[in-house]
Amino acid sequence: MQLGELSPADVRIKRKRLGRGVGSGLGKTSGKGHKGQKARSGGGVRRGFEGGQTPLYRRLPKRGFNNIHAKNYTEVTLTMLNKSNATEVTAESLLAEGIIGKINDGIVVLATGKLDKKLTVKAKRFTKAAAEKIEAAGGKIEVI
Repeated sequence: MQLGELSPADVRIKRKRLGRGVGSGLGKTSGKGHKGQKARSGGGVRRGFEGGQTPLYRRLPKRGFNNIHAKNYTEVTLTMLNKSNATEVTAESLLAEGIIGKINDGIVVLATGKLDKKLTVKAKRFTKAAAEKIEAAGGKIEVI
């Protein structure tokens, strides 16, 4: 064994031993101070509690409407479709190639950019312009 081969031992932090006498530094009140809600067993307050004052999350107005049934589509452009090596493009093939990061509720094809190759594209939605550009390039569209 050489001096340069030595490595430090695993650091093991000792746990605080509470209530073990005045000499330990954590005796008597065991680091909780004197009385009060936080010193009691099970004491403390929930998140957002402001001592009985109406909390911020209740004082602020609620705005808008959040539709729980809304679909969240992943947007795919024609420029992105050009990068694909597959002839039959699906959400799964785009995900496997790393062109999109997440499928969500399906993909919607947008007409941004231009398509250079003949592709069969399967998606949940197509914009009118995107459908026209794909068919103009000799490809096919399939709505899933």
